[in-house]
Amino acid sequence: MPADFEKVEYWRKRFAKEESFEWLTSSGAFFFILEPLLTPLSTGSTVLHLGSGTSDLHVYFRRHFPQLQVINMDYEPLALERGKAMESNEFGNVEMGYQAQDVTLPLELDLGQRGKVRMVIDKSTVDAVSCGGDENVIKMAEAIHDVLDKEEGVWISLSFSDSRFEMDSKRVQELFEVSVLTKVATGPKRLESDPDIWHWCWLLRPRATTT
Repeated sequence: MPADFEKVEYWRKRFAKEESFEWLTSSGAFFFILEPLLTPLSTGSTVLHLGSGTSDLHVYFRRHFPQLQVINMDYEPLALERGKAMESNEFGNVEMGYQAQDVTLPLELDLGQRGKVRMVIDKSTVDAVSCGGDENVIKMAEAIHDVLDKEEGVWISLSFSDSRFEMDSKRVQELFEVSVLTKVATGPKRLESDPDIWHWCWLLRPRATTT
């Protein structure tokens, strides 16, 4: 990925022209993976969608799980306006939360009586963040760990990398139990003899205590 993917100026220029785009796979394909994890969540549980961009993934959340409290977060306000427009066009109004914030900084959430976040979802946002170096991925992980429910919360991260959370620092492993939830094929092969190429869907469960 180009280095400027971690810069807000890049996204401001891009979102000025872009109305919709899906990273790595379609929202429908990603939602198929997420649905079994979303189903057990109780009414009013908070789901945090990081780097919502111009994806329509949030439309799937509201269509299938209107009882959940979804907060779509991006650090470029124009992306949030795109998201609101998609929701309004689909449902006639805007009910989900939209918040402008940098995911590498402490996440400021007003959850009230809902307590901690039950699920954090990012669809290649961690890949964009990684363009700023491993330290930014660690900052993102720390910010997520702070808001996640330590007993039942999960972070689901879709990435092009099979080693996204492997780095010299073991900080992410101190914060989370990291495992592969599933792999997603990048698309049909041109030739049968072509190698399989995958995107990786990571499951991160927060550790209750850290060092």
